Amino acid sequence: MELDLAAIHERLAAELGDRPCLVWRDRTWSWAEVTDRSRRLANVLLAHGVTRRASLADCAGWESPHHHVGLYLHNGNAYLEAQLGAAKAGAGAFNVNYRYVADELAYLLLDSSAAAIVYQGCFADTLAAVLPRLERQPLLLRVDDGSGDALLPGALDYERAIASASPEPPGVATSGDDLYVLYTGGTTGNPKGVLWRQADFLVAALGVRRKDGTEHESIEELVEPAVRRNLATLPAPPLMHGAAMWNALSTWISGGTIVIQDRVDRMDPADILDSCERHGVSSLLIVGDAFARPLVDEQRRQPRDLSALRFLLTGGAILSPSLRTELLDLVPQLRIVDVLGSSESGRQAVANTVAGDEIGPTRFAPSATAAVLDDQLTRRLTPGDGEIGWLAQGGRIPRGYLGDEAKTQATFPVIDGERWSVPGDRAALRADGSVELHGRESVTINTGGEKVFAEEVEQVLKDHPGVYDVLVVGRPSATWGQEVVAVVAATPGRTIDLEALRSVGAERLARYKLPKDLVLVERISRSPSGKPDYAWAREQAAAGHGPTA
Repeated sequence: MELDLAAIHERLAAELGDRPCLVWRDRTWSWAEVTDRSRRLANVLLAHGVTRRASLADCAGWESPHHHVGLYLHNGNAYLEAQLGAAKAGAGAFNVNYRYVADELAYLLLDSSAAAIVYQGCFADTLAAVLPRLERQPLLLRVDDGSGDALLPGALDYERAIASASPEPPGVATSGDDLYVLYTGGTTGNPKGVLWRQADFLVAALGVRRKDGTEHESIEELVEPAVRRNLATLPAPPLMHGAAMWNALSTWISGGTIVIQDRVDRMDPADILDSCERHGVSSLLIVGDAFARPLVDEQRRQPRDLSALRFLLTGGAILSPSLRTELLDLVPQLRIVDVLGSSESGRQAVANTVAGDEIGPTRFAPSATAAVLDDQLTRRLTPGDGEIGWLAQGGRIPRGYLGDEAKTQATFPVIDGERWSVPGDRAALRADGSVELHGRESVTINTGGEKVFAEEVEQVLKDHPGVYDVLVVGRPSATWGQEVVAVVAATPGRTIDLEALRSVGAERLARYKLPKDLVLVERISRSPSGKPDYAWAREQAAAGHGPTA
């Protein structure tokens, strides 16, 4: 039997009933309440013809059988209710980056053929500018956030709509063939909608399997342990990014409670830690050093009782050794879990760190379906080959990119009869079988005929106590083609110069990887999820902003 998100949540809700399912701003929604509200939303969508429109069997890998529902929202109860409600209606929810300007938003809504949009009041003006450019008028459901906006023409108020809808089960048969749709960030081109069969997504991305690695045969296998668990998880990044939504859905599948911090329009370390303390959070998801550094600083400034916190997960960016050490000093009972994966691959490898471990460069234990393929994508590398290849995932992988046959075939090639996902990460297999991540090919620097992986250099430079945050980019050079430049936000009260930075780097990096210039800036530009803005960093390097050594 293959599983799907809606069926799992409905079955668990039947057992968990009044237990807390979602907590936000000191309001708690029980499993029964979330089930009721998501059913009502599904019935609203169905009343407007938003549902499944074809069979997956009749679709190519880059085609979707669903009407699509855009989630144009900050984190909150409506985001999670709409993700679940769309699935119960037979539709496919998709994430909308709320930082997009009108042109970017128009591209996304056109590319997805959005049939409905659940939007937050504060985004009404941008949405209003885009609606006349769409090929069809989508159903609009506005979540009132106190912005004082007026309902857009034809829009329904979210709360009033679900209050007046039927609470009965929608009557749509859901299945593992229903799709989970995730749009990529578009950092190296236009965003692409990754199409996962939910049955594949649950196993490959959320890790829904038995302890021995085999797959569950029924929902009942999930129910018994879920009833016994008492998890409270806070996904700190925006739910519009895959790492946060996957963490939230994993929590529900485990029968746990999703906690959302009070402040959702920006990263507020004090609020995140206060929420962890107040709600007894046992697992916190962050995105690398961009989240960890301000959290460490805030906990040092004003210690909170984090005795309930057992797991710190980071997805989308790994933690530097120095910050792992600081986190374990502050919260000794913590297990730090670095999760390696992508929108197109799911979970490929993990690295666990606990107090007492030797802290060094992160080495990942690959999943059973992960591999490193050679540079020409012709064969699998074996441990100790010494070659830097492409990190790949086999087995349960996405069907493709929505509406893009060529990109689908490029990212999901068939090698020796097996279909792989190759999203663009470079890696090597060490002799002990662990994965050594080098970074994204898209931000690789070619200098003097050698390849330099920006993320590898960044991890090393963060060992300098004067480096609060750093991005490494290439800058045109008449001598080298490109030269390595470190764009650094300095630690308050610390000084830093190029030679000191190179000295730290020289301990672990070949000389050609060391920065040839240092550009100091007040802060590093990152997305709300902590993802680096390399285009901005290249502009800083080119302009030489700040006092350059």
